[in-house]
Amino acid sequence: MNTPNNAASPNAPALTNGSGAAAILAAGVGSFALAVLACAGGKSATVKNSLVFYKPTGPLSGVTTAAILIWLFTWAILEWRWRNRTVASGRISAVALALLGLALLLTFPPVVDLF
Repeated sequence: MNTPNNAASPNAPALTNGSGAAAILAAGVGSFALAVLACAGGKSATVKNSLVFYKPTGPLSGVTTAAILIWLFTWAILEWRWRNRTVASGRISAVALALLGLALLLTFPPVVDLF
């Protein structure tokens, strides 16, 4: 009768969480970048003019394009550094959620008007 072996085999590869943590943190950084760029584009004429990549949409085209590039760049760098590692996923998730919360706050006009 075969019984399941709950102990990990010494030949089994170790499971890592670096790739998932990289994706989670990059999502937080990307959302925060989107909010900061939108806020900066609304408050500064220089930033607003530099973010116009496609005239019919105005600075929104630059805000979203730049935020996506920041997200992808962050994800690529973190994935490259953490792909074979086990990292503190609780701390990384907390930082990503904090960045997401700050990004959400920056989307409300009363908060943006404080700057």
